[in-house]
Formats: sequence, structure tokens, C-alpha cells
Amino acid sequence: MKFKPSIKPYRGAAGGWGSLEATTRYVFDSKQALKNLRNLMRVNKARGFDCPGCAWGDDNHSTFSFCENGAKAVSWEATRNAVEPAFFAAHSVSTLREQSDYFLEYQGRLTHPMRYDAKTDRYQPITWPDALKLIASHIQAMDNPNQIELYTSGRASNEASYLYQLFGRMLGTSNFPDCSNMCHEASGVGLKQSIGVGKGTIRMDDFEQADAIFVFGQNPGTNHPRMLHSLKHAASRGARIVSFNTLRERGLERFCRSTKPDPDADT
Repeated sequence: MKFKPSIKPYRGAAGGWGSLEATTRYVFDSKQALKNLRNLMRVNKARGFDCPGCAWGDDNHSTFSFCENGAKAVSWEATRNAVEPAFFAAHSVSTLREQSDYFLEYQGRLTHPMRYDAKTDRYQPITWPDALKLIASHIQAMDNPNQIELYTSGRASNEASYLYQLFGRMLGTSNFPDCSNMCHEASGVGLKQSIGVGKGTIRMDDFEQADAIFVFGQNPGTNHPRMLHSLKHAASRGARIVSFNTLRERGLERFCRSTKPDPDADT
């Protein structure tokens, strides 16, 4: 299985014309470029849909209210690529584990329910009735409903999430961890110990009122590019913006003053 995407050093900024070029190339290389372009015009709009790329709030509705990562995420979600059972018959799970996330996502969407066969180390297609019977047998084998973990994805639709939680409550449990637990459990514990609450307490309007904004351990230019709009507006009215990051990045190379907390440390 040969699939080796080229990874080359890039000395440009995270954004700008380079980002626009990469986004355009990615969209036009897809199998439905025109449809994806139309989808991008609806991202984060009142009559459109929320971008699956990040969780930044809808503080504005500009013509192009998305970033490079968001455009790629929209194209991935709208893909017509399909992963047929023949793909899994040709590739063992051990082989697939050696592939990159990019390769796995590039294959597309599943067309059949699949069940892992340990003897062949492959996923085997099964019918929907058989899949539902298998799920039901595991649920019925539980001693109590709280032994069930109903894990959800942050990219699931509101409708799908509503039905999922309704199903769980009918079973008698509210055990609904999701991807935010995996991403933010550690920070939630730290915040609870330091400020008393386990998640953010600010609202979008706070960025327009704050006199100082502190950014810890992330680069808005790559993590939440749409946050740059709020930071730009805050800076233009005189707010102080302080960033802490151990990684060297363009956003920290082009600002007013650089300071090392520990002069002897490599930070």
C-alpha cells in the first residue's frame, strides 16, 4: 500500500496568501469542487451551518468566515469517497494501523456496518439487523445501565446527538462522555483547582471589553484563526495581548516585545 504524502519545510506565515493557495488547491482537487465552494459560502452563516473545524463562536458573519483548516474539514465532511467492504478485505487492521490519519480519512465514508474478526485481523461486513442484534446483546448483558458508555463525537449533528442521548436515557443512564472529555479533561481539572470552575466563563463580548487578554499554549493563527479578528479589534482599541508558548511560531516573532520567564531556559 503506497501512500506517502510529501511533507516539506514551510517558512511562510500560518495564513495569508499561502493559506489561500493551499485551500483553493485542496478544494479544486476534490471530486466535487463546485459543491464544496458553495458549502464554504454557507459556513458560519445565519442560514448555513457551523464550521466543523474549531469551536470558535460566531462573533461575526463576514463573507469568508472560515480558515484553511475549516475549509479542509468541510471538504472532508462532504466527501463522496466510499470505503467498500472490498477495501477491508484487502487490508488487515495491522496494516491500516501503520497508515497516517490523512490516508485513513482520505478513503471516505463507510458503506456497511463492520465487525472485527480477530482470526483474520480484518473488518467483515454484516447486515444492519445483525449489527443491531449484536449491540442489543451487549446492552442486555449489562448488570446496570451505568456500565454503558455512550461516547459521542463533537462533529455529530444536533439531531443525531439528541437521538443518542434520548436512547441512553431510555436505557436509564446519562453516561455521555464525548471528545471534549478527551481534549479538555486535564485542563478542566486544573481550572477547577485554580479558579473554581472547570471550563471557560467568558463570552464573545468579553473580547470587546477586556483590557488584557492572555493566550496560553496555543497559536491562534493555526488553532483558531478566526480568533485573530477579535484579537485585532482588541489591539486596535488599546488592549494588551500577552502570549505564552514554548513553540517557536511566526505569531510570536512579530510582536512588540519578547520576554523569557527564565533567561537560562530554552523557552
